[in-house]
Amino acid sequence: MDMMRAIKNRHSVRQYEDRPLDEKALSALQAEIRACNEESGLHIQLVTDEPKAFDSRMAHYGKFSGVQNYIAMIGKKGSRADEKCGYYGERLVLLAQELGLNTCWVALTYRKIKTAFAIDPGEKLHLVIALGYGKTQGVPHRSKTFDEVVVTDEKTPDWFQNGIQAALLAPTALNQQKFVFTFKKGKVSVRPGFGPYTRSDLGIVKYHFEIGAGRKMNWSKRRS
Repeated sequence: MDMMRAIKNRHSVRQYEDRPLDEKALSALQAEIRACNEESGLHIQLVTDEPKAFDSRMAHYGKFSGVQNYIAMIGKKGSRADEKCGYYGERLVLLAQELGLNTCWVALTYRKIKTAFAIDPGEKLHLVIALGYGKTQGVPHRSKTFDEVVVTDEKTPDWFQNGIQAALLAPTALNQQKFVFTFKKGKVSVRPGFGPYTRSDLGIVKYHFEIGAGRKMNWSKRRS
């Protein structure tokens, strides 16, 4: 499965089968987590066979069931780490999709089980990603249009348009898609909207854009 196909096929799933992760998938995820941590400076950890985090009233209210595996997105405190968690977490989400697994980004509806992962001084648990074999493959959600998320007065090249189409398929908090891309003189920037989790959403969106555009971007720090 190529990455664009993974983007199109991947949807949030909250109900999972009582089934352990395949050894091949487990090994591939662990290797990619090590690579992401080395590249990003994050402290991402894979938690397996741990049912307590999603066995709470809040989790049941969020319609989660059968979750025994999840990725703990841990990093330094601050919005810069929020964005990194989104970018590298989505890299793991799409790998999971390629490995035949299902996922769901989770911000609040879980319980922190302190013995399940390690948080070093100066770090925090930003988000978790539920992981496993879904009872369904999830369903797509309505997306905004190109014109609703792009500001430009120029003709945009195909690679930019492809990047936006991939970005519009990115999961965001409450599916709000609070991001705006700007294309000016061949340069691309993107800024988040206001509200909780928009910085982590921004990281997810940037990763999707790069896949669709087929290039690694030099994102403007000032605009993003």
